[in-house]
Amino acid sequence: MRIATWNVNSIRARQERVSALLERENLDVLAIQETKCRPQQFPYEPFTTAGYEVAVHGINQWNGVAIISRVGLKDVQRDFPGQPAYANPGKEPVVEPRALGAICGGVRIFSLYVPNGRELSHPHYRYKLAWLTQLREYASSLLLADSQAQISLMGDWNIAPFDQDVWDMEVFADSTHVSAPEREAFFAFEDAGFTEVTRNLFDQYTYWDYKQLRFPRNQGMRIDFAYCSPALATRVKGAKSLREERKGKGASDHVPVILEVSL
Repeated sequence: MRIATWNVNSIRARQERVSALLERENLDVLAIQETKCRPQQFPYEPFTTAGYEVAVHGINQWNGVAIISRVGLKDVQRDFPGQPAYANPGKEPVVEPRALGAICGGVRIFSLYVPNGRELSHPHYRYKLAWLTQLREYASSLLLADSQAQISLMGDWNIAPFDQDVWDMEVFADSTHVSAPEREAFFAFEDAGFTEVTRNLFDQYTYWDYKQLRFPRNQGMRIDFAYCSPALATRVKGAKSLREERKGKGASDHVPVILEVSL
């Protein structure tokens, strides 16, 4: 089974690229982030025509997650228990559409778009840490309930866990994505029993900013990951990121990450 994650940075702008990826890479499941649309705006038809089922979670032009599957789409879950809300200035708190789960081919896939954090002094940073803490507690409860559960927590984690995951640590000094609390929150999923399965299977950035020629200069970040439960981690036989997908007109600023999972 081939399972992938991709922050597409607007599904309506990248639908053709997503459809091409599904066909070219023969994907069974694709978890996508930053769909940037309401459910009624999502371009379902090209995917359903190709034999895929689609689950979508979005409320406006920001954030948004989806799962596209041709191996079943059951027990769809929008958000997770205790997921924190965030309030923009002058607004009511909202549980943002950043987490979507479904059982696909016997695996519970979660498409996750972890909050950015913005700045270390910003309320969004505290929100990010609280969001990760609650997700870890929920994921841990799933394993406590069933040690053989097949689970993948995959998506855009907005954290670079190691110094080599950013092109220049001096540039990122005193900023989000590399701070000690964020990294601790990331590695806490290991303490909960999960394994980040891509680390030892490829060594490449997964994100390059559109600004300042970051991609041609290979000034990127590795922030897209897949944490798998013990029962699923043993089935992951390969992983890769598709750097070529960052090229050309209309590219997302992230590239897909693909897992090869044995049946």
